[in-house]
Amino acid sequence: MSGLPGWAGVRRAGSEGRPAGGRVRLGLETFLADGGFGRFKGPLGLLANQASVGPDYRHALAVLDQARPGQVKAVFSPQHGWAGEKQDNMRESAHGSLKDGRPIFSLYGRERRPTPEMLQNLSALIVDLPDVGTRVYTFAQTMSLCLEACAEAGVEVVVLDRPNPVGGLALEGNLLDDDCRSFVGLHPTPLRHGLTLGELAVFFAARLPRPPALTVAPLQGWRREMFFADTGLPWVMPSPNLPTAETAWLYPGQVLWEGTNLSEGRGTTKPFHLTGAPFVDGEKLAADLRAFKLPGLAVRAVQFEPCFGKWAGQVCGGVELHPLDRSFEPLWTSLSMLEAILKRWPEDFRLKEPPYEYEWDRRPIDLILGRRSVFDQLAAGVPARTLRDSFVAELAAFERARRETLLYA
Repeated sequence: MSGLPGWAGVRRAGSEGRPAGGRVRLGLETFLADGGFGRFKGPLGLLANQASVGPDYRHALAVLDQARPGQVKAVFSPQHGWAGEKQDNMRESAHGSLKDGRPIFSLYGRERRPTPEMLQNLSALIVDLPDVGTRVYTFAQTMSLCLEACAEAGVEVVVLDRPNPVGGLALEGNLLDDDCRSFVGLHPTPLRHGLTLGELAVFFAARLPRPPALTVAPLQGWRREMFFADTGLPWVMPSPNLPTAETAWLYPGQVLWEGTNLSEGRGTTKPFHLTGAPFVDGEKLAADLRAFKLPGLAVRAVQFEPCFGKWAGQVCGGVELHPLDRSFEPLWTSLSMLEAILKRWPEDFRLKEPPYEYEWDRRPIDLILGRRSVFDQLAAGVPARTLRDSFVAELAAFERARRETLLYA
């Protein structure tokens, strides 16, 4: 571990089970308990959002302010805003200020990377963000751009680690191709990567031409087989359309509908659980999915009417997905659904046109999947199962590549 460039330090956590109290301890807690906060004497920045809470629901900023009053001088917000109030993609946040006058620097608006002026005089940037274990979730890209900017400014980065809500074992999808790099993917990881945000930071830093000084405050008691329900921690939705931990489990597959004319359930109370469009017959689609005999899945035919987003105000036929157990593979499930839709409704199905997450020319579906050929193969009749099997070798290569960045046994 010490051979990684830019490595400042972390204690590798063991697999000793949960600590006393029956829950996982967050990086926020270990950072304070181990005296990590005390070594910083100068001003600090905090990258966080409304879900950056401790086990008692207190926000990280309040916890840090109580421990060292006045030391956090500025806060930074990712996509959806400091308060998580912005819906959907490319709904930008402006810079603002807290009630006490401290600046809020938006990293999803005019800038997506901290400027030298934002980082001026900071001794460190603390990152305490929830992540959902899927490459296209933009918070990880925001962190990566912060790593680059802080390296250039000579500012240390401290990541307060949080659990991957969909576990640290299962991997799904192809690795990101270079020609699909974007704000929904900057590094060669699969769609479902099985890393915590702290482990992603180490993985990213090792691949930057100029990595920053990096410290990860580790989790205590987290094991790779744990899903969020196993952690004993409270769930606070990290963004408006991920209301539950089960939604995060569906997201690595269901996010691909963002690149199509099918509703991914935005504008309903079950985003990413529901999929459909006015031209879809839910009973037929549900029957097709059952015929695939996908593991760990129950599926129901539904009708729903989005209040906003795609097909707002129109009744959509479609399905609701219900994961049953941890054999469920979200990406394979959604690719299989796409296979069925391409066969049944080829004249109605459409890919979303750009722009998508600040990309104005490339197809959104390719940026989401991380490879231009995946959709084209499906459209040409290659079964989703065949595609899934084709990813096995590169997932094994990724498993080997990520070993030196794993912080938890």
